[in-house]
Amino acid sequence: MGEGARHLLGPTVGSMTTDDRRQFGEDQRRYASAVGADSELQADALSVLERSDRHGWSYTWSWLGLPVIQVPEDIVTMQQIVWETRPEVVIETGVARGGSLLLYASILDMVGEGKVIGIDIDIRAHNRDSVERHPLAHRVSLIEGSSIHPKVVAQVREELAGCKRVMVVLDSDHTHDHVLAELRAYGPMVTVGQFLVVADTVVEQLPLQTHRPRSWGPGDNPATALSEYLREVDWFERDAFHNARLLLTSSPGGYLRRVR
Repeated sequence: MGEGARHLLGPTVGSMTTDDRRQFGEDQRRYASAVGADSELQADALSVLERSDRHGWSYTWSWLGLPVIQVPEDIVTMQQIVWETRPEVVIETGVARGGSLLLYASILDMVGEGKVIGIDIDIRAHNRDSVERHPLAHRVSLIEGSSIHPKVVAQVREELAGCKRVMVVLDSDHTHDHVLAELRAYGPMVTVGQFLVVADTVVEQLPLQTHRPRSWGPGDNPATALSEYLREVDWFERDAFHNARLLLTSSPGGYLRRVR
C-alpha cells in the first residue's frame, strides 16, 4: 500500500486513540475540493453518465423495496443531507414510484420526527398503493396535482404551519418554465440552513436525448431555470462540499443551502 493510500485510511495503529474526527472532516472537504477541481476527472464522469443513461442505469436502483430513480451518489448524498440537517418536512415534487420519498422518510424515522410531502400531477394507483402499504407510510403524505397549481401550493403551505426546518427537492417536469415556477413557489418555503435540491441539472451538459425523447434538453432544463432564479434572489448558495465531490450525479450544482 502506498503512502497516499495510507494517508486516506486515517491515523496509524499507534495513534488510534487520538480523536481525529475534526481532522477527518477537514480532510473530506479537501478531498472534495480536489475532485471538483479536476476537470479531466469531471469530464470522464460525465461521459460515463451519458453512456450509462442509454441503458437506463438510473432506473435500476431501489430503496427499501421501492424503485428510486436516481444514481447512487445522489442517493447517498440525500441521506447525508437529511441526517445532518434534520428537516421537519421534506417536500418533493415528482413522486414517480415513491422510492425517494421512502429514502427521506427512513432517515426521518431514525431521527424520530418529520414527514415527507410528495407531489405529482399523476400518482398512479399502483404506485400510491406501494407507498401507502409500506411500513414508513406514516411519514409520507401524497398530493396529486400540478406542483405549480395555486391550490396545491396553498395546500403545501398549510401543511407547513409551525414548521421551522423545511427542505425542498424539485424533481418533476424538467422544462425551464416549469422548474422556474416551482423555484418561485417553493424556494421561499425552504428555511435558513436547509437545502433546496434541483434535480437533473445535468441535462444542460448532455447531448439531446434521442434514445428517450423529452420535453426538455440543452438550453431548456432545470439548470437554466436555476441560473435565472439565482439572479432573482440572494437567499441560496450552492453548497461547496456536496457539489464539488459528486462525479456520477444527475444534479451537478443543484445542491443549494438557504443562507438568509
